[in-house]
Amino acid sequence: MAAKKPLEDTRHGITRTDDYAWLRADNWQQMFKDTSILDPEIRAHLEAENAYMEAAMDDTKALQKTLFNEMKGRIKEDDSSIPMKDGAYAYGSAFVTGGEQPRYFRIPRDGNPHDESIRELLLDGDKEAAGKDYFRLGGIDHSNDHALGIWGYDDKGSEYFTLRIRDLTTGEDLDDVLHNTAGGGVWAPDGKSFFYTLQDDNHRPSKVFHHIIGQPQSADRLVYEEKDPGFFMGVGGSLLDDFIYIDIHDHETSEYRLLSTSDLTAEPKLVAEREDGVEYSMTEGGDVFYILTNADDAQDFKIMEAPVTAPGRENWKELVPHTPGRLILSHMAFARHLIWLERRDGLPRIMIRDRRSGEEHAIDFAEEAYSLGLSGAAEYDTDVIRFSYSSMTTPSQLYDYNMATRERVLLKTQEVPSGHNPDDYITRRVFAKAHDGEDVPVTLLYRKDTALDGSAPCLLYGYGAYGVTIPAGFNTSCLSLVDRGFVYAIAHIRGGKDKGFQWYDDGKMEKKVNTFKDFIASADHLVKEGFTSYENIIAEGGSAGGMLMGAIANMAPEKFGGIIAAVPFVDVLNTMLDDTLPLTPPEWPEWGNPIESEEEYTWIAAYSPYDNIGPKSYPPILALSGLTDPRVTYWEPTKWVARLREHTTGSAPILLKTNMAAGHGGKSGRFQRLEEVAFEYAFAVKVAGVI
Repeated sequence: MAAKKPLEDTRHGITRTDDYAWLRADNWQQMFKDTSILDPEIRAHLEAENAYMEAAMDDTKALQKTLFNEMKGRIKEDDSSIPMKDGAYAYGSAFVTGGEQPRYFRIPRDGNPHDESIRELLLDGDKEAAGKDYFRLGGIDHSNDHALGIWGYDDKGSEYFTLRIRDLTTGEDLDDVLHNTAGGGVWAPDGKSFFYTLQDDNHRPSKVFHHIIGQPQSADRLVYEEKDPGFFMGVGGSLLDDFIYIDIHDHETSEYRLLSTSDLTAEPKLVAEREDGVEYSMTEGGDVFYILTNADDAQDFKIMEAPVTAPGRENWKELVPHTPGRLILSHMAFARHLIWLERRDGLPRIMIRDRRSGEEHAIDFAEEAYSLGLSGAAEYDTDVIRFSYSSMTTPSQLYDYNMATRERVLLKTQEVPSGHNPDDYITRRVFAKAHDGEDVPVTLLYRKDTALDGSAPCLLYGYGAYGVTIPAGFNTSCLSLVDRGFVYAIAHIRGGKDKGFQWYDDGKMEKKVNTFKDFIASADHLVKEGFTSYENIIAEGGSAGGMLMGAIANMAPEKFGGIIAAVPFVDVLNTMLDDTLPLTPPEWPEWGNPIESEEEYTWIAAYSPYDNIGPKSYPPILALSGLTDPRVTYWEPTKWVARLREHTTGSAPILLKTNMAAGHGGKSGRFQRLEEVAFEYAFAVKVAGVI
């Protein structure tokens, strides 16, 4: 039990008392860079929680090991990508047997991608990670002349990346070291300088700098500074290397500024001034820009074009019109084709448009539910793009696709070394009736021999925020549950864009409660149709999906046999009231601004999981946290667990696992991450009683 130190907070004439506010370290910004300075009392509490969790899960140690070995056995240890062509080389990545981190390499452009003898090693992730508790690579980006590469790493989990410059011929790093970046950089065409974003003291990417190789970071030129703390910022480049893009956005408004690479000392030029609720993104097509936007009430987005010489909004001309129910997600342009990824009826598809004739066609797929990934190409003058395809039963397949001839070439199929027979499994898409009559899609995976009489345990996963759609893709880890008789289910609830932009809009701000009710309706439907029973449903969600877990625990604890909440965003009201936290101002358009608006304060207060804990019998709950997590700070799940344990009227265990050497994504290595999944699944198996 955590110590109680009441702290009162009054807003809009409403006073709340928080007994566990002391768990928020006052020096959290500095602690993210040096965890040794964490307040000893807070550290002692977190370590006590970890000890309690270890004791409670001690009887699953053998199961965790078994699950881990199963999951590891489904991963090809020495796997490698199919290199992508760019100039004189093709660039790829690979793992070695037993390795946790990727190795980046290149081969001659037309070399055999499977011939390891011709690979030139550029960066060995395992070597760079040696001796570090946490290590996450930000990849490596080569200059146009293929002489140098920018690579970045985060060795604390706090998402402050250090950038280094590597001589790709010698394999040695130059003296340049750039600290506190957002990760990655964009090369200038001459390969002598690059652009990057810097994180400020509140962990926000607020400044774009221009770094010249060989100069100290202190000499870098400030290219643009975003003064509004409510906006994220990123920097990118065009395939033609004509422009540097500065992308400024929150969750519903965006703005672009362009810097011509013909004059790197110039000031970036505004394309279209930000307007509340209007989003746009750009890609270059030679003499035109293609602009994906929701302007003029195009809720599901349309594609416009404008001259490169005058890209302002007054010159935007419609090319691909807005079609309600057809959500355009992203777009790319190449010399002869414009392509975009869209979603209709909950399923993605890739559209190709010939830029000369205007003729359009789709890349078709047959399964009932599936997932697509669109990689495009690294070169502008090409007819060949790359995409990936998978389903809940079909391992990932990588294709090259010729947009002119429409020929599809299978490059690689994901190997499952321990074996996988798709015919042993069934995947289905069912629909749950929500409280207001909406149909909520639910994707299911289970073995053919699983009894559908209500006796099967079920892991029901949900997210439902920021417009993120959870794909119905192949997942080797969940097979360990499915092979034990579980039904694995994904609830495609409001807050995502699974059924178009309206589906997202109906799960945010004052309508946020729809997200939670949709998830509960999904559980109800699975029980009604005999897939499982309430006591056999283990709910799982992470981050904003962890908020979902906290909300359904308060709203319908009797309908879940257990809950797994990974890095859960559960202290919503306090976080949205703290404008010093990294994500708070940019998140106000998603949740509301309780500082300025009493109405929005009331919305959030009505569902915020931490604020709505009451005297009721909560099911077994497992919360997972990362000490250096800048997205969902460690004190949110810590406070939540403390208050749950104080108020529950039942005897079910409420556990907290804090990773003292990681952030939002947990451990960084590919097998280290599997250890965490095995731990979560061991909790699910234990709760379901099928060990």
